[in-house]
This record gives sequence, C-alpha cells and structure tokens, in this order.
Amino acid sequence: MSFKVIDFIECKKLGREHNPQQTSEFVKSLVRGEVLDYQISAWLMAVCLKGMSLNEITALTKAMAESGMMFVLSEFENNADKHSTGGVGDKTTLIVAPLVSAAGVTVIKFSGRSLDFTGGTLDKLESIPGFRTDLKPEEIIKQARKIGCVIAGASSDMVPADKILYALRDATCTVDSVPLIASSVMSKKIAGGAKNIVLDVKFGDGAFICNFNDALELARIMVSIANNLGRNARAVLSSMDAPLGKSVGNALEVMEAIDALKGNYADDLMELSLILASEMVSLARGDSDISSIKKELEILLKTGKALEKFEAMIKEQGGDARVIDDYGILPHASFRFSFNASMMGFVRKIKAREMGNLVRKLGGGRFKKDDVINPSVGLSFFKKPGDKVSEGDRIVDVHYNKANEKDIIESTLMSAIEIGETKPERVELVREII
Repeated sequence: MSFKVIDFIECKKLGREHNPQQTSEFVKSLVRGEVLDYQISAWLMAVCLKGMSLNEITALTKAMAESGMMFVLSEFENNADKHSTGGVGDKTTLIVAPLVSAAGVTVIKFSGRSLDFTGGTLDKLESIPGFRTDLKPEEIIKQARKIGCVIAGASSDMVPADKILYALRDATCTVDSVPLIASSVMSKKIAGGAKNIVLDVKFGDGAFICNFNDALELARIMVSIANNLGRNARAVLSSMDAPLGKSVGNALEVMEAIDALKGNYADDLMELSLILASEMVSLARGDSDISSIKKELEILLKTGKALEKFEAMIKEQGGDARVIDDYGILPHASFRFSFNASMMGFVRKIKAREMGNLVRKLGGGRFKKDDVINPSVGLSFFKKPGDKVSEGDRIVDVHYNKANEKDIIESTLMSAIEIGETKPERVELVREII
C-alpha cells in the first residue's frame, strides 16, 4: 500500500499514533520534496496540539537521523558529545571539549550557530582569525585521530529532514513543541555518531524553555530516545535566569573560555563545565565515580593540559593560536559604555534574555539566517546576582560599534538590571541530573 501524506496528517489530527513505517515514509517523502509546505505545516500543528508518544518520537528521530549522511565513529571506542539547548553567555563547550579530550576521551562535536537571543559555538570560534568550522568528514576523522578533539559544523547532507522541518517551525508557531524539539536535537546527535551524549537542558528566563517541569519532560524524553537507539545519555538541568560567566558576545566569550582554562574563571561557569565534563567522562569510561573524575579534571586544568588541547585544536582548524596569549588578535569594539550601580545594595537580578537580545541588537546575533555577525560586540560583567554593590560600582561594560547605540544600551540595562536593599535567594545552578 503506497504512502499518502494526507492520511499521515489526518492520523495525527485525530490524535492517533503513527507507526514507524509511516514515519519513515513521511521523512523520506520530505527529503525527496514530495510533501508541500502547507502539508508539512498542517502536520507540525497537529503534532503540537495532539503530541506524540515516546515510541513515535523515537521513530521520528531515527528516520530524521537516517535521512542523510551518518558519521560512524566505531574506531573511537571511547567517545562522547554534549549538547546545550541554548543559553546566554554559555561558552561551556569551549572549556568542556578540550578538558574531556585531555582526559583521554575523543570529542567530536557538531555545534550550531546563534539562534534568537542565544549564542552559537561556531560563531564564537570563528571570531578567532582563520578558525575553520566547515570541515570535511575526512578532515574531522583525521583530526580526531591526531588530537582527539574537534568542534565543527554539521555538513549540509547531515539530517536534511530536520532542516526542512526546522525552517517551518518558526512560521507555524510550533517551535516550543517538546516532541519536535527532542527529535530535532537527538536526530543530529545520533547522526553525529556519538556513543555517549550529555545534554545540558536549560530552563529559566534566558532559555527557550522557561518552566522547569517542561525542561524536565524534555530531558527525560531525550535521554529515553538515546537509550532506545543504543546510545548512553544523561541530562543536566541547569538554570539560565542570569547570564553564565562573566561575558556575553563572541570574541569576549572566547577570551573568557581561555582565561577559564588558565584558571581564572567565574564560579558558575566552571561549576557547570566540570559537571558536564565529569558526566561525559563517566559515560565514556563506564565509571560512576563522579567525584574522582572531577578531581582528575581539576588537575588537568591546573597543569594546563586542557589549555594545550584547546590550543592544538585551534592550530589544527586553521586558527591563529597566538590568541592563547594575545587577546589583541581577537576583534575589539570601537566603544565601551560602563553601567554603574545607582545605589548601595545588592544586585538582585540580571535578566538573561534581555542581555542576549541586547547583544543581538548590537550585531552579535542574527535576526535573519543570512545576517553577518559582528564578533566584537558584547557584555563584560563585573557583578553577578547576589553581589553587594556601593553607589557607582561598575556592574557591566557594553562593547559596541555605533555611537548612536548608547541610548538604547542604557535604557535596556536600566530595565534589565535590578538593585535592591536585600540579597536575593541563591539560585541553584544545577537542579537535577537525569
């Protein structure tokens, strides 16, 4: 019996369950260009309204992963990957990948670009002069064999089905559908070939999923998908109510990541990085002694082994490795504006989403897919939520390139940064690990 897309749409419209064969045929039809945009849109909305079972999501993920080229990493028995659902100031990959690799675990990571108010790992790395993220498959494998650490963009023929669905999700208001998020994320991880996957699932003001319970549901589903498809996975649920670390913006975050690898780090950034790295090593080795692994990773940081691995990766991918010791090589903005405390008290809130959107407006992110990013703009924080301040204390510096942007910068910071007389309750950075 031939596949009919209209029957597939109606099945979900009525709340019925797709069988794996139907799902496979639908995805193949998508990639062949046989399904019209309005039909895809109708199905996306039906999924958003009616939901999908775990079996359906697993089948969709598998079909999407198999819709294009799949990496086979069987020669790298000891490999691991990580994925973040997106945050503001989240440069953990730049720390975690070389750190885990220094511990003897091969890291081949396919990363993404900025999306909405969140930053993208590829954009950050490309602020290093010469750094290449568009590696060919044979280059990725060669580099993995040589130094055990690669961060690259997915090739155009990986998971083409996801690209088709992703392009229509924003236009159809189905971006926040958990089944669609889960299948999109996990199809790329499965196609990337990683045997062990750690997921940083963020919740809060600066995350795509604000509510913790929704993030928890997504985390559980993604871990289950991985397990169902023969992969090991853990999910770390981390708060994104304030920017992570001391900076937001591409070149500034590269500087901060290098500083962190040298031992000069913001506590929240290193806390999360060590948790993610420990979970990756734990999965790759089959070793449940997280405490011992964390101590080992701390030694690799102190001895400079992780920094050496990052430097080696920069060299292998064509970047100017002098950046390790000379931040002047990175792009710098023309102007700097300091926002200071207007009263004595405590920093009660720094709204992550507004900070991310500000950097985006200054040119550090994209509004359209083909927008060119300015890597020099961004924010440097001198105070974090909970810190005590006196009147006139510097809270954040804004790096920008157009003199007429000062007014919008100041008005944004006035509304996004709250100072009060009482210290806010401490927000736990990592709430749960699945």
